[in-house]
This record gives sequence, structure tokens and C-alpha cells, in this order.
Amino acid sequence: MRILLVNKFHYLRGGSEKYYFELAKLLKSHGHTVAFFSMKNENNIKTGDREYFVDEIDMNTGSKFEALNVIYSKKNKALMEKALEEFKPDIVHINNFQRQLSASIIDAVKEKNIPLIMTAHDLNSICPASIMLYNGEVCEDCITKGYTSCIKKKCIKNSMLKSVLGYIEKKYYDLHKMFCKVDCIISPSEFNKNQLLKGKLKCNDITVIHNFVNETEKTDYTLGDCAFYFGRLSREKGILNLVEAINNIPGARLIIAGDGPERENIQAYIKEHKLENRINLLGYLNQNDIRENIRKCRFVTVPSICFENCPYSILETMEIGKPIIGSKIGGIPELVKDDVNGYTYAYDCVDDLTDKLKILFENDEKVNEFSNNSKRLYKENYSAEAYYNKLMTVYNKYINTDKE
Repeated sequence: MRILLVNKFHYLRGGSEKYYFELAKLLKSHGHTVAFFSMKNENNIKTGDREYFVDEIDMNTGSKFEALNVIYSKKNKALMEKALEEFKPDIVHINNFQRQLSASIIDAVKEKNIPLIMTAHDLNSICPASIMLYNGEVCEDCITKGYTSCIKKKCIKNSMLKSVLGYIEKKYYDLHKMFCKVDCIISPSEFNKNQLLKGKLKCNDITVIHNFVNETEKTDYTLGDCAFYFGRLSREKGILNLVEAINNIPGARLIIAGDGPERENIQAYIKEHKLENRINLLGYLNQNDIRENIRKCRFVTVPSICFENCPYSILETMEIGKPIIGSKIGGIPELVKDDVNGYTYAYDCVDDLTDKLKILFENDEKVNEFSNNSKRLYKENYSAEAYYNKLMTVYNKYINTDKE
């Protein structure tokens, strides 16, 4: 099978890009041929496969003329037509494409009558700001009050121009039923699927397939004594809730890996409460160092107060085989089975988080039980092979339908 993979960024920028590259490796390992369609950037990764790149559009520095291309770029459509003609894919699988690649690439694919699959990594199709977040707090105003809320609140990077463009883009997609041109939308969580339905997205089909991570070499199990958090240090990630909860438990220790705008607030809290010997900020770590810290920790914490989809941080922890304590929001409860491979706690509730932390700090038997269950659940549901089998069911459904 020949698969054209599409994503607006061709370097490791976030979860969408991780999925994009890992999916390519998975497909190639099963004998399929892949090509990439993305945007030019000096950080782009060379894959050795056929690649097609549109001109870069920087939404922060681009001109107003360039900004118009975020809705529909004829130039990008022409390049997609070239890619389809040269590569001749059996199926096109798009990921994040809005704005930089524009709706025009969808028309190019469907005019060739090629099956089109999309993985919805975020909620951009029903929220112009993508993540249903405003000033660090969950926001569903676009669903409940209408999309003009994006303009009124300047939701996209506090910019009136970007917010207006986001609004226009959304209205354009709805008017032209762009997502009805996608044969199947893959949602990485039941939560995201339900949000898309709640937002009354007009589409053909939405199916849930949780993300995957590759199984790595076996590692020695270590029953550590520290909680571990890794990820962006920002308000919506709930990191200050975690720091406060650790402070509530005498002697409890926490390791934090990552960077972001909340770093100074975390440092100030640590200093004010004299937690220097109990909370360690490591800053940014590479993937190998993160894995080593997961292996050595007692459990991993995911204290988000925003709508997470299918966090790789949880899947990576399960693959290694460690418990997770996660907030009961978004797609987190789909991965963290309460009292099976960890605990979930009431969203944004420091007291409940404190109680769950205490259990795992004090109960070795629970930690060992949850560790074993994490590894088991990973193998059953989130391995690369499990994902491949589910994805092929989707691919073959639309390829076969197309040929009938």
C-alpha cells in the first residue's frame, strides 16, 4: 500500500509530529511505502522517503497577504496535485493541516477520488484556538455561545487578527463542509470524539483509536521513592496543584522535568515553603533521560486542568510499567484505570490529589500491582502492533469501498 502522510510541521514539535513520524516507521516496517507532505522549515527532519514541502507560513511574522492563504491556498493545492500525480497513493492520511497547509489540499485529494483519513490530534475543527482553553482555564464558549467568542476574547495568542482569521477559517470549513470530504476521522480518545459531536461537527465517520508507542528494550524494574512529572510547565498542566499537594505530604519527593512559563512560580513556591530538598527541577530532558527517570521513579503524575486528548506521557509510562496518578479530565481517565494501573482524582482538586499521592507513597504493594497492570494494558491496547491492526481495518474499509 502507498500512503501519503500529511502534517503541517515536519520536525518534532509536539504529539502530532511524534505520531506522524512514528506512524511512518510503523507502516514501513510492515512493507508499505510512505511519502510526506508538509511545510518547509530549517528544522525539518530528513526521512529518506519522498517528501513534498509547501512554502513556510509563519503565523507570527507573516504578512496579511500570507494570512489569507491560511484559509485556502491555490499554490498548496497545486503542489498536492503534483504529489498525488507523482506518488500515486492508495490513501492519504492527514494530521494537523489547518492554516499553514489550508483546506485546499483536501479538495486536491477528493478531486482525485483518493480515500482520505484524518487523525484529529486537537479540537481545531470545533474550536478556532484548537484546545478549548482561555487564560489557562477550560473554555467551551465556541460550542455554547458561538464562534464569535473567539474574536471577542482574542483567543488565538491574544491577537485580534489571528482570532478573526481563525473565525473566518472555521466558517469557511462549515460552509464548504470540508470535514464531510474526509472519509473517516480517527479520534485518539473517546473524549475528543464526544467533543467533536458536541460541537456538531459535520463529518462522515469518527472512529476512536488511541495512540501508540513503540515497545523498547527491556529495563530493570526499580521501586523508586519519588513522584515524577515531565512536560510543559504551564498553568493548564496543573503543575502548581502538584507542587502544593507534595508540600502537604511530609517527606514526599518530586522530580520535575520540563520548562515553561510557570517555572518561576514553581521556584518561588519551593523557596517560600523550603522544599529545596524535596522538589527537584531538572529543566528540559531528552527522551532517553526521561525514560530513565520514569524507570527510577515510584509513579508518574499527570495533573492537567485542561482537556488532554491521549497524552504520550501516560502511554510512555505504561510501556515502561509504572503507575500513573492523573486528573479526571479529557482523555486521561480512558488510559488511567482507577485502582488498576493508577488513580484518577477530581479535576483541579488539590485535596483529592494529595490523598491519592499518599496512597502510592506509602503502599509498595499497590505500586507493584499497578506497575504490572500498566505494562499489561500497554501490550493489550497501546502497542504499535495493536494500533497497526486497528488502522488497517480503517484503511482497508475505505480503499475497498473505493474500488467497488
